[in-house]
Amino acid sequence: MKRVLVIGGGAAGWLAACHLARELKSGAGGVEVTLLESPDIPTIGVGEGTVPAMRASLEHLGIGETDFLRECGATFKQGIRFVDWMRPAAELVAHAYHHPFDPVAAGDPDPTAAWLLGAAGEGSYVDAVSIQGRVCDAGRAPKLMTHVEYDGAVNYAYHLDAARFAALLTRHATGRLGVKHLLGTVGHVRVDERGHVAGVETDEFGTLDADLYVDCTGFSARLIGEALGVAFIDRSDVLFVDKALAIQVPWNEPRAAIPSETIATALAAGWVWDIGLAERRGTGYVYSSRHTSADEAERDFRGYLRESIGARADELPCRTIPMRVGYRERFWAGNCVAIGLAQGFVEPLEATGLLLFDATARLLASRFPADARDLPVLAERFNARVRYAWERVIEFIKLHYCLTDRDDSDFWRDNRAAASIPDKLAERLELWRRMPPSEYDFERREEVFSLDNYRYVLYGMGFRTDLAPVRRRYGDLGRARRDVEQRRRRTDQALLSLLPHREMIERIGRHGLQRL
Repeated sequence: MKRVLVIGGGAAGWLAACHLARELKSGAGGVEVTLLESPDIPTIGVGEGTVPAMRASLEHLGIGETDFLRECGATFKQGIRFVDWMRPAAELVAHAYHHPFDPVAAGDPDPTAAWLLGAAGEGSYVDAVSIQGRVCDAGRAPKLMTHVEYDGAVNYAYHLDAARFAALLTRHATGRLGVKHLLGTVGHVRVDERGHVAGVETDEFGTLDADLYVDCTGFSARLIGEALGVAFIDRSDVLFVDKALAIQVPWNEPRAAIPSETIATALAAGWVWDIGLAERRGTGYVYSSRHTSADEAERDFRGYLRESIGARADELPCRTIPMRVGYRERFWAGNCVAIGLAQGFVEPLEATGLLLFDATARLLASRFPADARDLPVLAERFNARVRYAWERVIEFIKLHYCLTDRDDSDFWRDNRAAASIPDKLAERLELWRRMPPSEYDFERREEVFSLDNYRYVLYGMGFRTDLAPVRRRYGDLGRARRDVEQRRRRTDQALLSLLPHREMIERIGRHGLQRL
């Protein structure tokens, strides 16, 4: 196995190329990695969210955090603030909760159990088990200028401009990792009698061939879908949203405060993402076309924006992005592996897109076959692991919808219907009504979202776990209140030292962070 051909660019294609080139030593006489992309298909730069795993990948690939932040118009992301996903507790006061990236506090007694039993004060779950909710509320950055690159006071990820991120990855892949870059249009894809890709025809370069092909051609899935005929498994029975509207919004003021979390606000037939980049906001409305019309969706979306920018909301250009929720029956077929939208798509809640694309690209690079004879067994294992990951991601996203108590539209009522909830998720929820989630409920490495992710969403949305019958298992809970008070003092200290988010981004732009 000496040559890899990645078809398609964008963030997914270039992440795949970077991981493969680094692992396979493409620039040092190892496996040759080539990426072919069309010059006519631009990257959709709507403002992307990531999760902390992206920090690890950027560091792994040798990309400096200062360079990344400067070149991608990036900002810090410490989690997600969910607004109006539940009915408000009081009139005119929106319900909101945090899903931060910092781990849930551990201890004896268990802070989660103590909070459930009312022994951790009257505050929210996130404030009982983490300092990060208040850090986000105060608009602070997650690190200091004294922190080296990729280190911080609390856990964090990024908001970024997808088009500029793809451009950075392109420069890094070609300039430092030895990836060969071709600009050309894919024509016919040749398939041999074994069902393997035998070559990709182009007008510019004739037929290109390789030992392994990576399909990053987006929803069109030119290789894995069109040429090899691998079926798409539609999961719109679980997740209903299938359209997105996207608008780039200028800041009202040049130095407006930048939230250090994604704001996800629920509307009648879906939800709005609102991401603060250094130079603008990236916003979009993800909605179900079965529950609202295109005109109504745009009206509701612009109404949301009007609350912050006034009449200008009616003038900004709006793009429509169709979405197809689900995944391929197989992700690795013969000598072709799908990465990115060709592999599958789940709506952008919880930044699942880049998360899965990056994780599967890194998995492929780490288990790249040494010989063509290894293709079948590696494909079987890859398919099993990646399918498990997709199924668990879909369940986690559904969790946000099925826990709601909203009944103001058919969209929210239908999401609460038992028939739309996957069996494994329903089984977990029933168990968690009598005992809190445990690490033993997440037994496999392919669990993309872990115990802490579930706890923040469950108890942020008011899920009830009744521990009264087993109260004695948790011993003396007197220490719990002292632990919460200690975290409150730690938070107060952190807020005194951490800079406002925009100020931190500007300082990094001027001075840079300490290199590792």
